[in-house]
Amino acid sequence: MAETVTNWAGNITYAAGELHRPRSLDALRELVAGSPRVRVLGSGHSFNEIAEPGEGGVLLSLDALSPGIDVDTTARTVRVGGGVRYAELAREVHRHGLALANMASLPHISVAGSVATGTHGSGVGNGPLASSVRAVELVTADGGAVTVARGDERFGGAVTSLGALGVVTALTLDLEPAFEVEQHVFTKMPLEGLDPATFEKVMSAAYSVSLFTDWRAPGFRQVWVKRRTDQPLPDFPWAAPATEKMHPVPGMPAVNCTEQFGVAGPWHERLPHFRAEFTPSSGAELQSEYLMPRDSAVAVLHALDEVRETVAPVLQTCEVRTVAADDQWIGPAHGRDTVAVHFTWIEDTAAVLPAVARVEEALAPFGARPHWGKVFTTPAAELHARYPRLHDFRTLVRDLDPAGAFTNAFVRDVLGG
Repeated sequence: MAETVTNWAGNITYAAGELHRPRSLDALRELVAGSPRVRVLGSGHSFNEIAEPGEGGVLLSLDALSPGIDVDTTARTVRVGGGVRYAELAREVHRHGLALANMASLPHISVAGSVATGTHGSGVGNGPLASSVRAVELVTADGGAVTVARGDERFGGAVTSLGALGVVTALTLDLEPAFEVEQHVFTKMPLEGLDPATFEKVMSAAYSVSLFTDWRAPGFRQVWVKRRTDQPLPDFPWAAPATEKMHPVPGMPAVNCTEQFGVAGPWHERLPHFRAEFTPSSGAELQSEYLMPRDSAVAVLHALDEVRETVAPVLQTCEVRTVAADDQWIGPAHGRDTVAVHFTWIEDTAAVLPAVARVEEALAPFGARPHWGKVFTTPAAELHARYPRLHDFRTLVRDLDPAGAFTNAFVRDVLGG
């Protein structure tokens, strides 16, 4: 009997009636070589059809493979299997006295899926999660193996690749010595008076800074400031310290969130917003995110304030972060220091899509690049113009997957041409 396979949020039901879970690399290679179309589900935390294999295609999970977390303390690297999630990776890396430089707000998501979609974490000096990758190991359409490492001319298209090159069986990541972080939360920071120079000071006040608003009024309800304890104490005169523990979504329990009030703890227990032992929500939500040049940040915020009457009724929370530029050809932060604006919507797709379209209209003048794993409606032709290395990525896809085994409708729209 066919099972119903959905993403985490439940807004996407995949045409494939079975989720294949190979238990060995040989079984994976055999499955891929014998299938006309293949997509990998990962942790299922995408909100669009990026993982959809189409009718007759194979949808697979790497969860049943050996986790394969191999830390090299001398080289300060870790080789991690394609099915591993950040929480389990972080615990093992920390056990060896090492750390990842950056993490996303959720530790529950898969490492390979995160870097493949351009997921980024936060911090003016922190590149997207793909920035720590130094090698990608792929199973290609014929069941063969290819490794693309930093220094290879193809590397700029191999990490943030939308799953279009093959099945990522392992990644090698850079590490650094373990560090501690303390988290401070502030409330009620107004938008009025936030000029470009002040925005830079706010976002540079600590290792990672996030602004939260529901757009029901101008300004930000919460500011989350994450300081490495080996860096100076932040001076944060722009908002008042919180007097109780906070959750980014109003009404949600703060117990799900990482420790606040300046209590220092290991990097992997503070850089994410949410604790690994708690599911951050039930999945009753949709998400969108757009990445723009950081020097446009204040203009971006005022453009969104102009459309807040459309946005606020279907919004749970909106987060504003910064991320440093990277070199991935179709990475949303490619070639430019970035401000990222993330929307957590209610779960009503019909009600949310008009707001998404209105946001995209407001952000179009800033060359907004949507997060590849979120809900967006930006026409493909407009996306193509925002990625100057798209032609190189198309060439790489043709070279590694000439028959298009890993190319679904979503990827075809992205590639165009």
